[in-house]
Amino acid sequence: MTQVVIAGAGPMGACLALLLVERGIDVMLVEAAKRFDRQFRGQALMPSGLAALKEMDLSTIAETVPHQALDAWEFWIEGKLLFRAEESIEADGPPCTLISQPEFLAAVVERAKACPNFEFVPGTTVQGLEKEGDRIIGVSLSNGRAIATSLVIAADGRHSTLRDKANLTLAHQHSFKTGNGSIDVLWFGLPELPPVRKENVFYAIVENGHSFGFFRNSQNQTQLGWGLAKSRELETQTTDWRSTDWQQKIIDHSPHWLAQVLKTQSDPAVWKPTLFSVAVALAPQWSKPGFLLLGDAAHPMSPVRAQGINMAFRDAIVAANHLVPLFKSNADTTYFNQNLDAALAKIQAEREPEIRRAQALQASELAQGELLHNYPILRWGASQFAPIVGLGVKQSWLRRQQQLRLGVMPVKLKV
Repeated sequence: MTQVVIAGAGPMGACLALLLVERGIDVMLVEAAKRFDRQFRGQALMPSGLAALKEMDLSTIAETVPHQALDAWEFWIEGKLLFRAEESIEADGPPCTLISQPEFLAAVVERAKACPNFEFVPGTTVQGLEKEGDRIIGVSLSNGRAIATSLVIAADGRHSTLRDKANLTLAHQHSFKTGNGSIDVLWFGLPELPPVRKENVFYAIVENGHSFGFFRNSQNQTQLGWGLAKSRELETQTTDWRSTDWQQKIIDHSPHWLAQVLKTQSDPAVWKPTLFSVAVALAPQWSKPGFLLLGDAAHPMSPVRAQGINMAFRDAIVAANHLVPLFKSNADTTYFNQNLDAALAKIQAEREPEIRRAQALQASELAQGELLHNYPILRWGASQFAPIVGLGVKQSWLRRQQQLRLGVMPVKLKV
């Protein structure tokens, strides 16, 4: 019998699998995709994420895959620089660092494969949960295999199918409502553009009530996210976002220096965006007997400050702290199951406060942007008096970043 089956080889699933197998626990890691190279994956590691990698002894992997540090953040409004914040924001801390998540995940799984108690099953989904009474005791896979297990961990993302199969739900946390619509993000992956500067800056831009951000990723490709508020963007258009000329639209709402750069990318294929809905939620209950939700399956995050990947690493550490001693205890079945169910509840109790706080901070960040969207006079005043108001806005922004960057509480690997 496989001790643990993990569905989803994202940052949480892959890292937790490695932590468990290197401590002698049998793990099967099931991944629906055949490859890790999905176009858009979270890749910005805040100091909390970098600290988590160090705790898991994965810093070397992060340093060997493509990566680069962020040099600064700049916030532009109506063509004027409001403020700039240098990295690292913390005087003695590491800068926010961008890594290639596909290559990182591949390296983590490859390291786990060195353990004889690890099995990786790519290109396969968990189709069903096997039950005995109210306890989940196994899974059925899309390749026809049936696997008996003591614990199933759903790490299959915000649209988790296993969450539904276990009859667990998400409670809506923050809707980020704007008028009668909600905010989504259109992501564009652009080939390497002529650099605006040699340094790598995350640019946040507000122009005519529209907002977007862009940066160079670990492989010098430009990633651009356009905030799409349905009530503002689509009700005034005769066509939907799929048929919008996004290159021209973004150029029209860019400062002159950026517009000149974006004009150099003429390939129409790269201006076809991927839509991501900003769904922020929290499962009231993360577990059932023999079953646990973690990562985005338990708490979908917004894209603000890349909390998804950083919280995933921290979930993996806390889960390992509770699960490793239990699986190595050699308790009889009844006693083991009772302790397992208690441990699953403790994992949620330990992680939930930080998740709630991070989601609230993300909501606060987006609320600041909504003020600028909804009140043109604020945009005008901020742009006209940027040298005067920028310093105060910067100090307020820096204060809000602390817990989003460092985490709400210490997370240490104890096993």
